[in-house]
Amino acid sequence: MPAVTVDTARIPYRIVGDGPETLLLVHGTGPGSGMWDHLLDGFTDRYTVLLPELSGSETAEDDGAELTVDTLAAQVNAVIEDAGRGPVHLVGFSLGAVVATAAAARRPEQVRRLVAAAGWINADDEYLRNMMTVWLAMAGDPAAFGRYATLTAFSRGFLNRIGREAVEANAAFMQPTPGTLRHIALDLSLDITDLLPRVQAPTLVIGCGQDATIPVENTRRLHAAIAGSEYAEFDTGHVVVFEQAEAFTSTVRDFLAAA
Repeated sequence: MPAVTVDTARIPYRIVGDGPETLLLVHGTGPGSGMWDHLLDGFTDRYTVLLPELSGSETAEDDGAELTVDTLAAQVNAVIEDAGRGPVHLVGFSLGAVVATAAAARRPEQVRRLVAAAGWINADDEYLRNMMTVWLAMAGDPAAFGRYATLTAFSRGFLNRIGREAVEANAAFMQPTPGTLRHIALDLSLDITDLLPRVQAPTLVIGCGQDATIPVENTRRLHAAIAGSEYAEFDTGHVVVFEQAEAFTSTVRDFLAAA
């Protein structure tokens, strides 16, 4: 697996497929790029897909310092440069949407089109701030931490559709690793307000109507702040990439194909 060194961090990244265009997928809070694996077949016929493991993920290596959006955006920009396949289409989910937006603002020449799903600008929303604060406070109880993550990540309808065994598996999956806790602390502290006017790439913002992690009003606000951006909204909980995987992939592909 190739890797690039950015300051004190060693950032590995996977390359999947060999399509004529390049798509880089930015993971959200938690273990890392594996969150995209179930979608890859929907992209690799057309795209070579880059999947970086940013600081805080399970396989990235760094000094454990407090994370910033600039730190993670610089890692995304460095992977694009190291892979030598830019400009790329850039798609991010949740924290990854914020990081992808920041990366597009920092290095506009590297990004053809941007998709920001379930993202936000800052933690001015008191619900969002309290949600993340409570989640951090559960770090000492891994079972409660994972169950709370499952409860806020998915809509009630989806949880009932997948059934108890799958719900229990999801609750066991998200654990309070040091990296995940660093991500949540960043979720609370980030603010990309000043970067948004610098986004030049055509942008699609995707909101989730039943989002109990990042209430959809925050994502609509992100859309309003990116000049000329398009907007799509799904009737799902936060993790739209699982709740409506096929529709999400189709929406992203249609937007990227308009380039």
